[in-house]
Amino acid sequence: AGRCLRYGALGDDVMARLRWMGEVLAPALRAALRARGEGVDLRAITAQALQMGDECHSRNTAASALLLRELAAELAGGAEAREVLRFLAGNHYWYLNFSMAAAKLATSAAHGVPHSTLVTAFARNGVEVGIRVSGLGEEWFTAPATQVRGLYFAGYGPEDANPDIGDSAITETYGLGGFSLAAAPAITGFVGGTVDSALRTSREMARIALARHEAYRLPALGGVGAPVGIDLRAVLDTGIAPVITTGISHREPGIGQIGAGLTHAPLECFRKALAALPLEGMPGPPEAPEEEPTGQGAPAPERIGPDGGPGSGGG
Repeated sequence: AGRCLRYGALGDDVMARLRWMGEVLAPALRAALRARGEGVDLRAITAQALQMGDECHSRNTAASALLLRELAAELAGGAEAREVLRFLAGNHYWYLNFSMAAAKLATSAAHGVPHSTLVTAFARNGVEVGIRVSGLGEEWFTAPATQVRGLYFAGYGPEDANPDIGDSAITETYGLGGFSLAAAPAITGFVGGTVDSALRTSREMARIALARHEAYRLPALGGVGAPVGIDLRAVLDTGIAPVITTGISHREPGIGQIGAGLTHAPLECFRKALAALPLEGMPGPPEAPEEEPTGQGAPAPERIGPDGGPGSGGG
């Protein structure tokens, strides 16, 4: 659908598209929502998309189509209907904006619980990575951003890449993205790894999660809920760093995205947060999340590296 203002992309085409989004696309979507007379159930769309091969971070093909289906009738009545519908039909990532917003709302609702070790925010700016923890107020705990290992567009390689950048890792904070990688085997052709490594990643992320999502199910793992709720203590107890599926930005401004892959949150963020936790009044360790159904033949969780092979699981 063309370049947009992400990953440092900049140029006349980017600015023209940004103006079009503000002057045409946004009013069309606003009018469509008002014409519906009710909201759109993003939770239901995400749950269905996980059954259709998305992980709702780096793959949003099904979710984008499902959202377009919800709004198509109302969009068709607008003045710029053909242009808007053609743009949305050709953009398989437009649901990511909604996936991120829904995840942010959900995790924000869990912020501010005394003594809670739940990670409620996760962001990267290309220089640092930061987390916020429910029981630690508004403070960000940061560490240097890690490199992304993955696949590059033609003409680019690791020497061109900027360290990890973006705010879309809020989806991992809510059990999507790398935590639901088992739902999206096709993504391995985009971010690297194998189908088996995708399954292992979701199993491993369950070891650092507080629970399983009641609605977001992983069909390839017998229908268990996606691991949700990164637990600060579990990360440090196991040494398993959260996995992020993400794009790769060029290190020079103006060029934009040059690939996609996997990376891990730096463990130093979690060490700093743990050091800030008050010991008095802390609860005991949480119960382990729901296991995969017996009879599925699931092997024991295996530590894997960012490239899908054996590794330390660290950042």
